[in-house]
Amino acid sequence: MTDKGLCIHLFSLHGLIRSKNLEMGRDADTGGQVKYVMELGTSLSRRADVRRVDLFTRLIADKRVSSDYSESIEAVSDKFRIVRIQCGGRKYMRKELLWPYLEEYVDKTIKFIKRHRAMPDIVHGHYPDGGYVGMQLADILGLPFVYTGHSLGRAKLARLMDQGMTEAEIIRKFKIDRRIDAEEQILARADLVVTSTHHEIREQYGLYRNKDVPRYRVVPPGIDIDTFYPYYHDNPDDAQQSENARYAQASMLKELNRFFMSPEKPLILALSRPDKRKNISGLVKAYGMDLELQSMANLAVFAGLRKDIDAMADNERGVLTEMLLGMDKYDLYGKMAIPKKHDFEYEVPALYRIAAERSGVFINPALTEPFGLTLLEASATGLPIVATDDGGPNDIIRNCENGLLVNVADTGQMSSALRKIIADTDLWERYSKNGVMNVRKHYTWQSHTRDYTAAIKKLTTGNQGSNLATAKPKNSVGRRLMKLSHVLITDIDNTLIGSDNTRLEKLVRLLNRHQDRIGFGVATGRTSDSARTILEKYGIPHPDLIICSVGSALFYGRSQQPSLGWASHIASRWNRGKIVDLLKDIDFLEYQEEETQRRFKVSYYMEPAKDRLAVIHNRLLHHRCRYNLIYSHDRYLDILPYRASKGKAIRYLSYKWDIPLRNFLVCGDSGNDEEMLRGEPRAVVVANFSHELKELKGSRNVYFADRACAGGIIEGLQHYRFIDEAIGG
Repeated sequence: MTDKGLCIHLFSLHGLIRSKNLEMGRDADTGGQVKYVMELGTSLSRRADVRRVDLFTRLIADKRVSSDYSESIEAVSDKFRIVRIQCGGRKYMRKELLWPYLEEYVDKTIKFIKRHRAMPDIVHGHYPDGGYVGMQLADILGLPFVYTGHSLGRAKLARLMDQGMTEAEIIRKFKIDRRIDAEEQILARADLVVTSTHHEIREQYGLYRNKDVPRYRVVPPGIDIDTFYPYYHDNPDDAQQSENARYAQASMLKELNRFFMSPEKPLILALSRPDKRKNISGLVKAYGMDLELQSMANLAVFAGLRKDIDAMADNERGVLTEMLLGMDKYDLYGKMAIPKKHDFEYEVPALYRIAAERSGVFINPALTEPFGLTLLEASATGLPIVATDDGGPNDIIRNCENGLLVNVADTGQMSSALRKIIADTDLWERYSKNGVMNVRKHYTWQSHTRDYTAAIKKLTTGNQGSNLATAKPKNSVGRRLMKLSHVLITDIDNTLIGSDNTRLEKLVRLLNRHQDRIGFGVATGRTSDSARTILEKYGIPHPDLIICSVGSALFYGRSQQPSLGWASHIASRWNRGKIVDLLKDIDFLEYQEEETQRRFKVSYYMEPAKDRLAVIHNRLLHHRCRYNLIYSHDRYLDILPYRASKGKAIRYLSYKWDIPLRNFLVCGDSGNDEEMLRGEPRAVVVANFSHELKELKGSRNVYFADRACAGGIIEGLQHYRFIDEAIGG
């Protein structure tokens, strides 16, 4: 944290987030968490001890959704902006389909952070996809990592199985296995998990293997009390806001009244996404079966935003169809309103106040409710509540004493609680007053961000409790790469180390002397462990980067942190088993020892002979394989994914860390170095090179040194004035 305050990066990836007119209820990805992250970011940015809040989400350019979601950077205020990063194309997709593209998102976010000089003090992931991205960035950049789950995969799996879906169906539709695995990883890594209720810790996180690893902090979300003001207040002072609020009030009254025969009756209000767990059909049944309740009050159900029910996803279509059938079954025409749309900025607050003015009740009939933000909004306007006794409403009603909890599986309990509050004027007044007063006492964003910043400051200053995960060091390799503009990458065997090591010590001194300006990496056919061993044997400093197994793997820093982004990138259309099967009957190929084989590399011994490489190419191409074939030292044949090689790994590093290719100096001696020596990077071929590299003589940006091994590398550094350039840069 700087003297000017915290820089906080929030991650909520699904993409349907904007600063104005939130489309809550548009689909399963636009529930209360959209409002949560926007109001969290807004409130944090108003604090003097916060200098910047960036909310990262996915960039979407799709005619099916608003063009607002294609704006790469949206300034919400002078200290808060929404940053949209593209991954997995530009079309909108539900969050369950984003998993294969999250490493791409991480890489592009790193590029954004470096290019915009936007290094945060802390990363905070929301939902498991945002948590996964936040976790990766925290590890790479050496940052504390905070997580908020909002809803959890194991609880969702149990709920869907209770509804009759098989585990195989759930995995196929929701990728729930991938989600749960990510949640376990997140809990193992998170420095702090922020929850809304104690129930969430006990009943939801308690289902996980790693439940006891992180530290938890209950920090209930707040509401905007300027928007959700009591029904008995005058309109806001601001003229424009006042006019918008008045218009919204009139618009909602007109919309409701067209449904009701007796619009003056008290109003029972429900507001939620059309999701089965929200139990809208249970509410319709409870109201439909209670004739006394129907005589006392009208019912209004705002079930998300809809145009054509037939065009909606199965879950939403099923819920809305069931609601309409229930309305017809119990003949609720003239008593029940089912509007198709509502504006969240002005019309939803107006709805709460209309219901309160008519001495009504707000009900949340969900089967389970992790928190219950709408309950707070309704209560802040003076509207009493009835809520499910499962989850967060327990904390809300305990703190606010503003309504009744019911078992929503019992429709009689629901209707009885609604009748009780509507019929008892004194009880209604007590719940209404308690809601207004106690929401302002316990559930404001000011109190939330006060507690939140106090907790994360402990992470950024290293003032952790004994049960808190160890914060990552500030000198992580990611932070180091953020600062570098030049990188030396060299092959190991017969290039860095070989028959002539007389100049190796001098090269090591140069690297150590200029380590603040020049990064150091190796690109080798060895495995990462083998590369480490040989480098340590010769006293060579730990590299920042290890491109190993001929470019099929990439590791960072002393801890050998694998690059998941590189692995994801090269995995495209790679089928290792198929290649092994296709080549097993070729007699001039000898499958190398298992310890040399890797997930993204198949290795053989092969003696040189005419047309042998052509035979292999023909076999693989005929069977539509995508691959990269490397033959070196007249003996070693490596088959990699078509996106993998030493040179392609360098290009990937250039892109990810925003270091120009010309600022890489690459050094090699043999055929498996050839591809990385070509092109934009400046290249050095040491004097003891093998015959495979002769054809590079005369190539642009390729320098053939007079000295062998480390001496040739030093000669190349001098030839290109690489150190002088890095220092000058």
